[in-house]
Amino acid sequence: MTVPADLDDAALASELVHRAGALAAEMRAEGLTGARKTSVSDVVTAADHAAEELVVSVLARLRPDDGVVGEEGAEAPSRSGRTWVIDPVDGTYNFLAGMAYWCSALALRDDTGVVLGAVHQPVTGERWLGGRDLATTLDGAPLEPLADLPLEQVCLATYLHPTRLADPALREPWLAACEGAATVRMLGSGSCDLAAVAAGRVGVWAQPLVPAWDWLPGEALVLGAGGRTAQVDVRGTTWSVAGRPTAVEQVLTALTR
Repeated sequence: MTVPADLDDAALASELVHRAGALAAEMRAEGLTGARKTSVSDVVTAADHAAEELVVSVLARLRPDDGVVGEEGAEAPSRSGRTWVIDPVDGTYNFLAGMAYWCSALALRDDTGVVLGAVHQPVTGERWLGGRDLATTLDGAPLEPLADLPLEQVCLATYLHPTRLADPALREPWLAACEGAATVRMLGSGSCDLAAVAAGRVGVWAQPLVPAWDWLPGEALVLGAGGRTAQVDVRGTTWSVAGRPTAVEQVLTALTR
């Protein structure tokens, strides 16, 4: 696979999520089975591994001094102070079940935080790109900056695994955050959710126990759209929150009260 060597970081990220997503979609169309990771809803397929390998191989050639961290185990040390964080298929349960709500996601971070993120949803054909110094775009068109709205006027996207509901240290803050929203959605892909936040389709996103590959790509998109992002410790667990600034502040207050 040939990827031009002269692409800047943003163009490279956009190209890589597009190619990774296209590969995963093609493999799904040809037929896949899944293997359980930690639970019946936490699965992995050959497409996850193949898409991650695709991204890693290109980065090794074009950004050899940068580090790599991938959900499916890819890891390389950074000599540049920069690291690419890869989620080859986010929403694998949805992906394997034949649903549309999944994506390929990629972020670049440095010593001060996330630089940029890219998310591609192959079924809809939509591709987001944005970051802390890069206004977020959807299919190359700039998004409108996020208007500020309170929690009671917006949708909250979230997720809490059913097995976690028995833990009051997770359940109680989660319910407190959900209670203030206009409506709640649990759709099963953090990066798709955060892209929807950046696009103004969802008002705010809040979730505990989020790994870097489920947070950084979408965090970059929300920042690039003028939203607010935050991580906060609540009863010993890190929660990640992103969206319209007032709604984010209200979620943080609900989580920590």
